[in-house]
This record gives sequence, structure tokens and C-alpha cells, in this order.
Amino acid sequence: MFWEQLAALKPRAFVVVDEVQRVPVLLDYVQKGIEEKQLVFVLSGSSARKLKRGGANLLGGRAKDLKLHPLTRTELGTHFSIQQACHYGTLPKTAQLLVSHDTEEARSLLRSYVTTYLKEEIQAEALTRHVGAFQRFLHVAAQGNAQVVEFANISRECSVPASTVKEYYSILEDTLLGNFLWPWDRSERKKARPKFYFFDCGVVRAIQNRLTDPPTADEMGRLFETWLIRELIRIRDYSEAPHEFSMWREGLHEIDLVITGGHGPLLAVECRTGYEGISTATLRAFKSRFPNVPLIVASLKDSVPRRLDTGVDVLPWEKMLARYRDLVGA
Repeated sequence: MFWEQLAALKPRAFVVVDEVQRVPVLLDYVQKGIEEKQLVFVLSGSSARKLKRGGANLLGGRAKDLKLHPLTRTELGTHFSIQQACHYGTLPKTAQLLVSHDTEEARSLLRSYVTTYLKEEIQAEALTRHVGAFQRFLHVAAQGNAQVVEFANISRECSVPASTVKEYYSILEDTLLGNFLWPWDRSERKKARPKFYFFDCGVVRAIQNRLTDPPTADEMGRLFETWLIRELIRIRDYSEAPHEFSMWREGLHEIDLVITGGHGPLLAVECRTGYEGISTATLRAFKSRFPNVPLIVASLKDSVPRRLDTGVDVLPWEKMLARYRDLVGA
């Protein structure tokens, strides 16, 4: 995965610098080390915001951009549990505690992650002048995880202008806490009303203060959708596949994920925690727009593949992931 990508560079040794965004001027010396000493650096950080806004040397043309995600299903191997991944996420230390059956300590760690994020990333780095307002926004954004973002509604709930809400979402993206999934459209200006997915199910449940409660059916649907889409993103990033992810919406019809390559959409995925399929009306609308794009239902409950009367394939989530790995050659 990530470390395999580093190993592919075949350096004699790495110089590792963590949280590089805290000392942006260091990047000037990194450039000198690369050019004059032929050193290989591994620079990691949890926020690009300070670097981008501070005019830091971003090492254009000299650095390879790699993503380091929570653990994948493959990395966890026999210790992986889809229920635990949806309930508590797959951050390395959390996963280790769950393997040791120390669930309460895992919950405590996830709660600490949230307070540390607010204290060190937001307050210490002065990413916003109003930490209290941002904290209110963070809870509202977590409640809306994997749902369509209505900026005006969130603005009213947080008592801040809609422009501030958009700025706060930008902070979440820059500090790697989550990403938008925008509707698919050839025209960039027509893209509107995205969904937002936090990077880890355990972190979003900690923000929601839901770690001790079993997920409701609706919540489990959003958690499974979040985990599956994030897992596909991890596979894409680690295999360096040139794919873009989006959702599809047309009127009242919606499909969770459309995977697009250089020549257009390649595959569409709908996430389901039950045995239900896709409505005939939605399927008809999707096929009218994308007649040659395979549409798959990724199922949490199904243990064997099946085909619906509509011709749509329902795959257990593991087989859906395998289908995407075949697509990227991973």
C-alpha cells in the first residue's frame, strides 16, 4: 500500500519529517537537500492549509504526492470486521485496540482525536478566528455525513453566514478530515449540492458522540456508504489510478458513486445495507444517461452475487471491491 509506493522509489535512505506544515520554511532546505545532496525526503503532515496560504515552497516538480489513509481491508487481513469498520473506523491505533478487545480504550482514543483536532489543528494553527462557531459547525457537518450538503440550512443551524460555512468545509478538506463528492456533470458550472464524507467512520461517530450507541438502520446505511467509498478511494490512491469519483443525480433519482476515467464513466455503484435493489424509475433514468456503464449494487448483507429482474448485479461488498481492483489492476 503506502509503504510499497515508497519502496518503489528505491532510495538508499529516507529523511523523514513529520508535521512539516508547522515549519514551512523547512521546505527551502528540503529543496537544497534534494538538489545538492540528492537526499530523499518523506514529508508528512495533517494540513496543507498553512503551507498553501503561507506561500511556502511546495517543491513543484520535485515531490511526489502520496496519500496515507486509515487501514484498508487488505492491511487488516483476518482482523478485519465490516461492522467494526463502520462503528469505529480503521485508524491504526483504534484497530489495534479492537483486535485486543479493548473497545472502551478505542472509544476514548477516538474522542481524544476530536478534541486534539480542535485544539492543535484549529486553535493552535489559527485556521479560524471563531473556534466556538467552528465547533458548532463540526457537529452539524458530522450529523450530515454522507448526505447532501445544504449550505443555507447549515448556515442557519450554526448562526454563521453561508460563506463562512463554505470556508469551514474548506478547512475540513485542507486538514484532511473529509472530502466533497460532487454530482457528475460535464459542465463544471452546473455541479451543485454535493455530499461530504468524513475520512473515517470512527472519527465521524466520535464527533456525533455516538460511539457507545449501536447505529440505527439509517445511520448504518450512511456509515456503510462512507466506509465503502473511502475504501475505493484508498484503492484508487494506492494504485495511482487516474480515476475521478462523483455521485449522479437527476431530479429525484440518485446513484451513490460514478467512477470516471479519461474517456468517461467506467462503473457506477449503489450501496445497500439491506436486500433491496434500485427502483425501476432510477434505473431507467440512469441507463438513459449512461447506456453502456455497468451499474452494481454493493451489498452489506448479501453473501453471494445475484442478479435482479432489472438486470442489475448485486455483489457482496468484498466482491465489489475485487471488481474495482480488477479495473485498476491492483
